[in-house]
Amino acid sequence: MRAAFIEAFGPPESIVTGELADPVPGPRQALVRVRACAVNPIDTYVRSGAVAMPLRFPFVVGCDLAGEVVAVGADVDGLRPGMRVWGSNQGLLGRQGTFAEFAAVDERWLYPTPDEVSDIDAAAAALVSITAHLGLVREAAVQPGETVFVNGGSGGVGSAVVQIAKALGARVIATAGTPEKRGVVAGLGADVVLDYRDPDLDAALRAVAADGVDVWWETRREPDFDRAVGLLAERGRMVVMAGRDARPPFPVGPFYVKGCRLIGFVMFKVDAATQAAAAADINRWLSRGRLKIRVDRVLPLERTAEAHAIQESATVGLSGSLAGKIVITP
Repeated sequence: MRAAFIEAFGPPESIVTGELADPVPGPRQALVRVRACAVNPIDTYVRSGAVAMPLRFPFVVGCDLAGEVVAVGADVDGLRPGMRVWGSNQGLLGRQGTFAEFAAVDERWLYPTPDEVSDIDAAAAALVSITAHLGLVREAAVQPGETVFVNGGSGGVGSAVVQIAKALGARVIATAGTPEKRGVVAGLGADVVLDYRDPDLDAALRAVAADGVDVWWETRREPDFDRAVGLLAERGRMVVMAGRDARPPFPVGPFYVKGCRLIGFVMFKVDAATQAAAAADINRWLSRGRLKIRVDRVLPLERTAEAHAIQESATVGLSGSLAGKIVITP
């Protein structure tokens, strides 16, 4: 099969596109013909060695996939050849990735793709939507009528947070850095969209959330905790999802006096049953058109190294070069 893989940790150009042996599914695995897969920031960290993972080289990169089951192991119960499926959690914790013509995936990490949803859309939604769901539902326990603030609503996870928070009945305020991106976020359903570069952002946020925000979802690598805690409501919750090496100051006193909570979690450490429950909601919203992740570009497998370079520039270099997900079609 054709695959995008690495032989050692390295920069984007260390990714090779070439032939590897077709994977053989184990007893509880399905062999999936990959039709689409999406690039995530974690893919670049694993490839470079910035996040330590046990890898078997040659290592196929990538977490997300969507495609068609072509064979199943002897102990697989819920899948059969011909089924369209999507999933995530590959290319992590020793599992081979998805940027290949075929992938052998444990059935617990695969979910049926609704008929109304394309493989490209399903792959683009996978990791970011599960992350958003876990953070809003399991961790922050968002309730109808609460106010959710998304600091960075145009990115992959941020755009999923905006849409899922709306689906849960929350009022959503979000930020984005350009008029075009603010228009996109408004189109996703955000009730108010602000410019995160505005020097008067705090005053603008107080004007639209006089009692503070109930949930603050932070997408930036270096959160401004003084600002966030000052703008949280009593018993507010703050979710952080980036900045592995970040060490920003933290206002302990104002935080505990308000009775706030700070939440951090890693999607791929969450058990399969909880993620499957999230996927069921995601499928319902995808099929009804209430959730759709913007795709910036679709590239062939041979351009995976380029895709990693673009993603790394946007995530680490803060280039602003992406307005959605990069999807690869093997």
